[in-house]
Amino acid sequence: MADRPGAAPRAWQRMLSGRRLDLVDPSPLDIEIADIAHGLARVARWNGQTVGDHAFSVAQHALLVEVLVRRMRPGCDRRTLMGALLHDAPEYVIGDMISPFKAVLGSGYKQVEHRLLAAVHLRFGLPAELPVAVTRLIKRADLASAYLEATRLAGFAEPEARTLFGVPRGIDPDLPEIAGLLVPCPAGEVQTRFLARFAELDAVG
Repeated sequence: MADRPGAAPRAWQRMLSGRRLDLVDPSPLDIEIADIAHGLARVARWNGQTVGDHAFSVAQHALLVEVLVRRMRPGCDRRTLMGALLHDAPEYVIGDMISPFKAVLGSGYKQVEHRLLAAVHLRFGLPAELPVAVTRLIKRADLASAYLEATRLAGFAEPEARTLFGVPRGIDPDLPEIAGLLVPCPAGEVQTRFLARFAELDAVG
């Protein structure tokens, strides 16, 4: 919705919870997990260019990345798993822009994304910036998820996906907990699953 002519540009978004999140200076106090889950379950990965009757959402991708982190590093702590689940949380506000478009936008997009993620981390008991080793592990799982999504949902041939994302090592995509997350599900179902996994991890803390 456009702002009134002559009015100062609005830099906040109203959430269903009633919170108003400032995109320039986001406060952890204005972040609610219900808003994140609702938004991410309705944001499509791959600009919606995936097979199936439902969009493959960012929330479903986040669940998959968290599973892959557990597979890659058995026994990792709650902080790492929560970081994995929330690694794309800013997209509940700014949407999921494909990598080529992020490159066009340049550093401005990354700055907004970084500020939002730091606020999300602080809201849920994580450091504003995760340790480098944790960030690298989550990135590995993120790329593995991208490879699986690309080849199973987004129509990429395996050679092209290998060039763009690398090949997941030590991951069996046919394991039920992985294969099940590569079937696009209705938004409401994914939202419920995301909230349930968050609650499990939050209880550990």
